[in-house]
Formats: sequence, C-alpha cells, structure tokens
Amino acid sequence: MAESANASEIRASIVQQRKADDRKKLMVNLVLLALLLVAPAVLYPVFLMKILCFALFAVAFNLLLGFTGLLSFGHAAFLATGGYTTGYLLSTYANVTTEMGIIAGTAAATLLGLFFGLVTIRRQGIYFAMITLALAQLVFFFLVQAPFTGGEDGMHGVPRGYLFGLIDLQNNTAMYYFVLAIFLFGYILVQRIVTSPYGQILKAIKQNEPRAVSLGYNVNQYKLIAFVISAGLAGLAGSVKTVVFQLASLNDAHWHMSGEVILMTLIGGTGTLLGPVVGAAFVVNLEYQLSQGALADWVDAILGGIFILTVLAFRSGIVGEIQKFLKKNLH
Repeated sequence: MAESANASEIRASIVQQRKADDRKKLMVNLVLLALLLVAPAVLYPVFLMKILCFALFAVAFNLLLGFTGLLSFGHAAFLATGGYTTGYLLSTYANVTTEMGIIAGTAAATLLGLFFGLVTIRRQGIYFAMITLALAQLVFFFLVQAPFTGGEDGMHGVPRGYLFGLIDLQNNTAMYYFVLAIFLFGYILVQRIVTSPYGQILKAIKQNEPRAVSLGYNVNQYKLIAFVISAGLAGLAGSVKTVVFQLASLNDAHWHMSGEVILMTLIGGTGTLLGPVVGAAFVVNLEYQLSQGALADWVDAILGGIFILTVLAFRSGIVGEIQKFLKKNLH
C-alpha cells in the first residue's frame, strides 16, 4: 500500500511539474507574440520580415537537425525552389494570386524534399550530409542555366499583389502581419510535431537509432516524413521571402545559405523551439550591423569565429544555455 501511495504521489508530482512548465512556456510565447505584434511600430517592417523569413527557415531546419539528428547541407535548395517557383508564377501569370503562388512554391519544395529524402534517407552521418550537398548543387546549377530564372541576375520585379484580393501587400505593415501569420503557422506546426507521439519517436531515433529499430519502428519512414515536412517549411520561407523582397536571388540556392541556416540553428540552440528564432534574429542583425561599418569585408570571418566559439564553449546555444542556467538556479 505504501509503495502504491508513493507511486501515485510521484505521478501527481510529475503531472504538476509538467503543468507548471507548460504555463511558463505559454507565458513566454504570449510575451514574444505581443512583442512581435507591436514591433513594426519600433523597427523597420522589411527588416523584421527578413528576420521572420529566416527564422521560419531555421525552425524548419531544426526539425531535422535538432529533433531528428540529421545534418543536411542542402537545405538552401528548398528555400530557393520555393522562392523561384513563387516568383516565376507571380511574374508570368496575372491570374495567379499571391497566396496561390506561395502554396505552389511550398508544394514544389515539398516534392523536391520527397525526392531528396528517398535518395538520401538510408544514409547516415557525413554520407547523408554530402549527398544532400551534392543534390543541392545540382539544383543550384539548374537555376543558373535555366532560361526562366534570370541566371546570375535572379528574378526581379515579382509583384506582391493583394491578399485574398482585398489587402494591398505593397503596404509594408500589412505585408508584415501576413508574414508573421505564416511564421506563426510554421512555428506552431513544428511545436505540435515535436510534442506529439511522432515527435517523441523522432527524439528516440536521434538519441539511439538502433534501439528505435529494435523496438519495431520503421526509422527510415519516420525520418523521411520529417525530411519532407522540413523541406516544405523551408520552401514556404523561400516563397514568402521572394514576395517580401520582390525578387528570387541565386544566393538563396548557394551552399553558403545552407551553412548560414546551420549557423543560425547552432547559435540559437539545436533541439529547442525558440533557439532557431533567436539564432536567426542574431545572425541577420549582426550581418546588417557589420555591413554598415568598417568591418563589412570581415562579416564571414566574424560569423565563422562565432560558430567556432559556439561549438567549443556554448554547445547548447543561446537558448539552451539560458535554459540550463534557469534550471540550475531556479529548481
């Protein structure tokens, strides 16, 4: 009887702790949402939209690296595929609405992600990373050579259009709240995925894949689904970015972009929900600040130094280190 009582007390304590943690997370999310809603009154909306686009890209990548344990060096291919598909449709066909163009770009990136996944998902470690890089380079060379992409000049003059035929997206404030809504959709989707039973299986695969296999899980199928979802969200980020800046740039397909999203995720904190958002905001703001001063030619070197410092001394990233500090001092 005593053992049964102790077990019930332990379960009740665990439930209460989880509820308390959920309340804390909800409060943090509400505060951040309030800040995002009022941000255009303080900061330039286009700069904020750039941060949100890259934050969504990093959140998508983190689903693969932080929660599944797959390091992709080719995620720029999905960002660019979404952007170029949306840009081409909106520039070429007057009857294609903005939301239709974004959906089409997301779908194209998702299909490309399915192809990439089927080719790569049985590989692990450096082999997986190198194959994704090679496939992404094929996409890059296709975008350079294809006649409709504008080659090295990219695709310019993409119209923003009207949202649902009513809201003029040329207005930066209206465009900002549209981008914010899309970012929140992607963020909440990833949050729901990683807290679901499916997300728990992904974490188990990351921690010990042979054990997950021994439990009867088809790990390749689970990883493939995560890869496709991540690719689709990366394509969504690219599609929205093209609409915001009214251009599809070849830089989005370059391997540097794949490296940059890795940097954002590691600096913010892999395996955390807010980490990629914080990392994207940090990197985008740092690049902007450095490009305005005497260190403009040293941006890549400085980012590389920060990357090395993060890997050596702050492996949990900004958000991860803060979480560890709070857990150590407040519990």
